[in-house]
Amino acid sequence: MPRSRIAMRRVREILRLKWELGLSVRRIARSSGLSHPTVLRYIERAEGCGLSWPLPAELDDAELERRLFPPPPPPSVPRPQPDWLAVNREMKRKGMTLLVLWDEYKAAHPDGYEYATFCRHYKKWRGRLDVVMRQDHRAGEKLFVDYAGQTAGVIDRRTGEVREAQVFVAVLGASSYTYAEATWSQSMEDWIGSHVRTFEYFGAVPEIVVPDNLKSGVNKAHRYEPRLNRTYREMGEHYGVAILPARPKKPRDKAKAEAGVLLVERWILARLRHLQVFCLSDLNEAIGELLEQLNARPFQKLPTCRRELFETLDRPAMRPLPPRPYEYAEWKTVRVHMDYHVEIERHYYSVPYQLIKEQLQARITANTVELLHKGRRVASHLRSRRRGGHTTVTAHMPRGHRAQAEWTPQRLIRWAGQVGASTAALVEHIMAARPHPEQGFRSCLGIMRLGERYTENRLEAACRRAIALGSYSYKSVAAILKNGLDRKPLPPRTPELPNIDHHNLRGPGYFK
Repeated sequence: MPRSRIAMRRVREILRLKWELGLSVRRIARSSGLSHPTVLRYIERAEGCGLSWPLPAELDDAELERRLFPPPPPPSVPRPQPDWLAVNREMKRKGMTLLVLWDEYKAAHPDGYEYATFCRHYKKWRGRLDVVMRQDHRAGEKLFVDYAGQTAGVIDRRTGEVREAQVFVAVLGASSYTYAEATWSQSMEDWIGSHVRTFEYFGAVPEIVVPDNLKSGVNKAHRYEPRLNRTYREMGEHYGVAILPARPKKPRDKAKAEAGVLLVERWILARLRHLQVFCLSDLNEAIGELLEQLNARPFQKLPTCRRELFETLDRPAMRPLPPRPYEYAEWKTVRVHMDYHVEIERHYYSVPYQLIKEQLQARITANTVELLHKGRRVASHLRSRRRGGHTTVTAHMPRGHRAQAEWTPQRLIRWAGQVGASTAALVEHIMAARPHPEQGFRSCLGIMRLGERYTENRLEAACRRAIALGSYSYKSVAAILKNGLDRKPLPPRTPELPNIDHHNLRGPGYFK
């Protein structure tokens, strides 16, 4: 075993103290700071190879080391060599150790390396691999995700303008199996969608996803406790994966992703630089073809490829996909208005009226809106894109509002028709005069109660007088009944003047 230059100087000093000054081994050990057995071993080696003091002038440190510590003679029969590639592959399995693999090797080759030599040769073999291959990643454990720095252009057929698409890259730690696709943006919806399609491409799910601190996935980057976006965290819960963002300013935490991005840029995007595509699907089709070639391409220093390592190493250790893919959902904090509705994208959804003024969490998918209060779902609605509209569940309404909600324009008109033609005409006119018929319900219901108070006959007469006066309101009918005007004859109708057409008459249009 080679010694350093300082060690050889210390050996010379030990020999001088022993042979020139005649000190004891114990005192030499105390003076040199070495153990008693070490000093004794150096002196015995020097005596064994015939050295004496003073040492020959031509004896340099290298020659002194060669005499004191000669290399072991080569074995007469070469030791059986382990399959280091298989050892390296097995070491990526969960719970695997070199001691287990050495036991198996020793059982097959009793004359093979001892454990220390086995470990030393394996370490030396690993040192000749690429940096990416030397990282320790257990099978099926980590998936590294990031966006490439380069973009890919898509041409608009109508305008000829080139729109740049983002390129998402995912790399498995143990096998370096790679997935890539193009999306229009790095928004949260595209970010989550790329993860879902990555898992579908693998046909399985890893234990951990390691992203960069992208805003679409991480609300607040932190060295120890990063805060994930709620949608991103929910996606991880759906697939049963842990999301561990890389530490800020620590590129080695995601070295696999960095290497995968570089590989995609050089192997895929560089080959597509002259390709003209006119839609995103065509671009992804071209990326997919080159991606298959990349995963089937042999490593430079390993007699295998990414796909083979994935099938034999990563995939058996990964968990199966859930029955359904994750449905993208956004979360929003909302507050219940006084009308027990919450506003989401200018549409109003009802919740139980007891939650008025409470703060809720809204989970919004493409088809549904779920509303949660302190983690418990209190309402669920089909999503509506009608701005200004209302989606109301009758069970959410107070009892008084529920009774009022049972009335419809048709029902009110039918009821008014039972009282008389004038009452029906008045009710119909009140609802027609409002932008929304529901806005006239309260007036019509008030007129209904007047019939209970003054009798239906008097109400019909009061409505007839109100129509004759052109006063279509609850207040007019109530005043007529209160003052007993319904019992008086109707005022005579003013005769209509004949329509005279003459060139000296300018008409009302002149004054506009």
